Amino acid sequence: MTMTKVRCPQCGAESLWDPANKFRPFCSERCKLIDLGAWASESYRIPVQESNDPLSDPPKTE
Repeated sequence: MTMTKVRCPQCGAESLWDPANKFRPFCSERCKLIDLGAWASESYRIPVQESNDPLSDPPKTE
């Protein structure tokens, strides 16, 4: 069985992708909690590009 190493999305350190690593894909509980905090504080956002297309506007309710 080969051990796959991945980069921790938070700090960039190498982390084992293995069921024994309960924090995967993170390298530690600290990195996992930092990431969770960023989600909770809405630091991660998907960029939205405004459109002038009237078909993409939501329907009007009266």
